[in-house]
Amino acid sequence: MRPSISVIQKYTLFAAVFAAMIASAACSEARSDPRAEAPPNLSPPVEHVGDNASYKVENAAQFPTVEATQYLAAPELNVTGTVSADISRNIPVISLASGRVVSVSAKLGDYVTKGQLLLRVQSADISGAYSDYRQAVADETLAQAQLDRAKLLYDNGAMAQKDLEVAIDSEEKARVTVATAEEKLRVLGVDKSGQSTIVDIHAPASGVITDQQVTNSSGVQGLSSPNPFTISDMSYVWVLCDVYENDLKLVNIGEFADVRLNAYPDRVFQGRISNIGPILDPNVRTAKVRLEMRNPGLMRFGMFVTATFHGSHKDLRAQVPASAVLHLHDRDWVYEPAGQNEFRRFEVTPGKMLPDNMQEIVAGVAPGDRVVKTALVLQNTVEQ
Repeated sequence: MRPSISVIQKYTLFAAVFAAMIASAACSEARSDPRAEAPPNLSPPVEHVGDNASYKVENAAQFPTVEATQYLAAPELNVTGTVSADISRNIPVISLASGRVVSVSAKLGDYVTKGQLLLRVQSADISGAYSDYRQAVADETLAQAQLDRAKLLYDNGAMAQKDLEVAIDSEEKARVTVATAEEKLRVLGVDKSGQSTIVDIHAPASGVITDQQVTNSSGVQGLSSPNPFTISDMSYVWVLCDVYENDLKLVNIGEFADVRLNAYPDRVFQGRISNIGPILDPNVRTAKVRLEMRNPGLMRFGMFVTATFHGSHKDLRAQVPASAVLHLHDRDWVYEPAGQNEFRRFEVTPGKMLPDNMQEIVAGVAPGDRVVKTALVLQNTVEQ
């Protein structure tokens, strides 16, 4: 028979088990306490102060500051445009004689000199002009003979004075007819002593052929047909720009603009504003502004350009070292002192680059404000 356990023994055993369970739970809790596993608390080199744009550092002397200086800047307007021909320097090549083209000696894009043969036209107008001229010469010869005979008869008293006057008038009209026929041949471009029905068309000026409307065996209809060629003097060109009506106050006739070719962005040329279009495009609200300039030899018709207009009134702006401007997230920022060992970052609107590695600030910084000289160094410290 198994001995029975007394009540006191049972109570003692239960208390021992319960105490063991409490001790085990306490040990487990102590082992899982994160505070016991955390590293020692060390002060960070940079900490946020207030909002996320302010930072406090341990040693502000590591980030020297500079004072923004003033800069007188004229307002600028950048617009796009195209190179066009100077209309006053476009010279049409015409043929007064109608007929068929028998040869073409030049083509589109060629540079031609004044007097150079361009094409030859076989024309029935030339045949008719030669016929009229020869008939006029024959009539003038007959009229001269009749006048000589009338003078002889009048001197011998065998002719009345009125008949002599009629003979004089006939001879004068015949001479006028001859001169008119000669002039017609000259206008058509042929010599009165020749007999050919082919007329040569020569270049009236030197330049580049920018338009061609004829080919071999094609026909020309005189002044009623399109000009066979157009010659352009490309030593001077026009640059036509589109300027929005709100920006027209920055554009004045007679002033100069900087012109940059898209093909040669590092070259800057000068163009004078000669005309501001009196009519706005109703769809995009722009006016055509015309610049006249000498062609440096690089410009071709149709080239895209960027024109920069400078306003006459200058504004006072700030300038800082380019290293003080931080480009971050497609925006531009600077740091300024905001107290003891504290800096604040804020957004600015930069302008153009200036000499000596300086940066123009359009908005956000005023002359006299202090900014961190090297913003990138402070930003790298912030991000650590």
